[in-house]
Amino acid sequence: MKAKKEREHPLQYFCLMIKERPKILLAEDDQNLGLLLVDYLEAEGFDVKLCKDGELAFRAFKDELFHLCLFDVMMPKRDGFSLVKEIRKLNKKIPVIFITAKSLKEDKLKGYGLDADDYITKPFDEEELLWKIKAIIRRTPGYISQCSITVHSLGNYSFDHSNQSLIINGKAKRITEKESEILNYLSLHRNKIIKREDMLKNLWGENNYFLGRSLDVFITKIRRYLKDDPDLSIENVFGVGFIFNISQKNTDIE
Repeated sequence: MKAKKEREHPLQYFCLMIKERPKILLAEDDQNLGLLLVDYLEAEGFDVKLCKDGELAFRAFKDELFHLCLFDVMMPKRDGFSLVKEIRKLNKKIPVIFITAKSLKEDKLKGYGLDADDYITKPFDEEELLWKIKAIIRRTPGYISQCSITVHSLGNYSFDHSNQSLIINGKAKRITEKESEILNYLSLHRNKIIKREDMLKNLWGENNYFLGRSLDVFITKIRRYLKDDPDLSIENVFGVGFIFNISQKNTDIE
């Protein structure tokens, strides 16, 4: 029964468990769409649990802590509306977004009547969905931006994003604000291919040749900062972008 109390504020542990990325419970019976959303959202810094029906999603919700739910409506075993009804008995505040082909007014009203934060009809734009998710999580009590500690464990280094510092063997090095933003982005997307264009749009708001050259300069500097740990590397992926490689024994994200 303690789990019910803990779930009242789904992001309340971010200040204590800063290594954790926002976790989304995705219930979608269309496998192709489900996998596409998993790949897209995880590339944007989220962890995503995909369930192919409403019953599996309900079990997952009871067993794990999530920060947002993304549910289809028409699913086998338990539809999205009934799924949310059961979830609301456990947690009245967890953010919920419906993504569905049911576009009738009465369906939308039913969804919002279950305290859904948004109701998006298919087909939809993935980038628009992303920004809706970010906006909802930002205004959720306990969101990470309200915390003062933003520390990543990067192999032998400790990286404090908010204080713009890298610490190794007790020695701290202050880095610039932009270097800190870039290293934070790399840390959140560790061991995965990061598209150059996505990185530029997220960190600068646009993608052009001159910003790309500037990014390369910053990456070169960050490589130098991390040179004292051979288990860390920023690999160029020709024609695509980068991978921030951290050996599994050193990663702080499961």
